[in-house]
Amino acid sequence: MVKNQTRKEETRRNMLDAASRGFRENGFAGVGVDGIAKAANATSGAFYAHFGSKDGAFRAALDLGLDEVIDGVPRFQRDYGDGWTDAFIEYYLGRAHCDDLACGCAMTSLSPEMTRADAQTRALYDRKMQTIATLIAKGLPQFDTQQQRAKAWSFLGILIGGLTIARALSDDSAIDDVSVAIKAAAAGLLKA
Repeated sequence: MVKNQTRKEETRRNMLDAASRGFRENGFAGVGVDGIAKAANATSGAFYAHFGSKDGAFRAALDLGLDEVIDGVPRFQRDYGDGWTDAFIEYYLGRAHCDDLACGCAMTSLSPEMTRADAQTRALYDRKMQTIATLIAKGLPQFDTQQQRAKAWSFLGILIGGLTIARALSDDSAIDDVSVAIKAAAAGLLKA
């Protein structure tokens, strides 16, 4: 029984990873159940057994992706101390993050999908993004409590919007220009 449970958990992890990569890289409409199952080396039947529907898989991938940010923000704060926002900005708008859609940030890749998502998925997104904003706000002691929250949302908007524009461009020079400009705007926003 333990072996079967382990195999079932491994299959679910593989499918969740494949769904996460597929949705981030191709959007909700750009990947199907069969493609996710094939990428995970599983069957479509196993997919439905684990997620129930494509919407269920998308919700699980969104949950995973936003949890990566929820885990990552405190890690940046711990590892970089007072310089955490500069390090986060560099990472977020770095070329590797810009180029890697499949493994890049779910906030940028999946936020545009929310306008078409069901109520359950949107509620999950709302909760997770509120948590992310709260974590960022806590890392901005140079501002009072009310300003922290406003700065956190502005910071997220600048980074997510900037990365979205950079990813949409094909000209390397323009991508670099956007990255430099957005990095400066994000850093400037956080000056006390």
